[in-house]
Amino acid sequence: MALISLEDLDGLDDEQLDDDITDNPEPMDEEDRDRLLTHWQAVASTHQVSVPPDMTGPIQEMTRNRQQREPLPFTLISHHEKMDELLYEERVYPAGHWACVTRGDDLYEQSISTGFMKLMRFICKENSAGGYLGMTVPVVSNIHVMEDGTTFEKDVQTSFFLPAEFQTNPPQPFDPDITIVYREPIRVVARTFLGTTTEETVTRQIGLLWEILGATDDLRRDDYMVAVYENPGVPRRRNEIWFIRRNL
Repeated sequence: MALISLEDLDGLDDEQLDDDITDNPEPMDEEDRDRLLTHWQAVASTHQVSVPPDMTGPIQEMTRNRQQREPLPFTLISHHEKMDELLYEERVYPAGHWACVTRGDDLYEQSISTGFMKLMRFICKENSAGGYLGMTVPVVSNIHVMEDGTTFEKDVQTSFFLPAEFQTNPPQPFDPDITIVYREPIRVVARTFLGTTTEETVTRQIGLLWEILGATDDLRRDDYMVAVYENPGVPRRRNEIWFIRRNL
């Protein structure tokens, strides 16, 4: 999940840590667990976020199951390139149940990070099904923009689409901050970008996509979505900025 930057961290490689653990069929020993937690804590500290020791279990579970992530289904409407470079795609995502957390921390990065940690606990055990639910990608954050068109509102909702097997009978969260929400289909214009998802980088990507698309009344200007496909700490992780069509 593209939550936190690895900038200014030396000698830490999240992908290598993942590979070391998932390639090892033996249960993770205490040293491996401590190493993984320390890595996440170091990454989180770059944006003033703390990762408590009780996140060790969810981090270990998510790491071991990282190859089994279920992609969020969509219908491709159009694909736009220029000189062999993908500019953007237009897609429709289906209706379905999402697990959602809304946070209003001081920094955008803090809100999406703490929100995702809550979702990790729900995914891994803290749910009425009593076990690991499985992970879908991308994880999506909903951003509301103030009247100036650039400043983010404080509250940010971070969500993940429930795996297919739980769509008809969603497990209930133990955490009262998590809600299971049924959303109608959504049509988006999506553009990929790599790296961090800070308020600064997301704002830059919003501006870039508006430059590509030009003026149009068919897309919302007060709400955007950021879709994240990779684990926290992956240096050039894949993200997307989503503009929302007013109508399907």
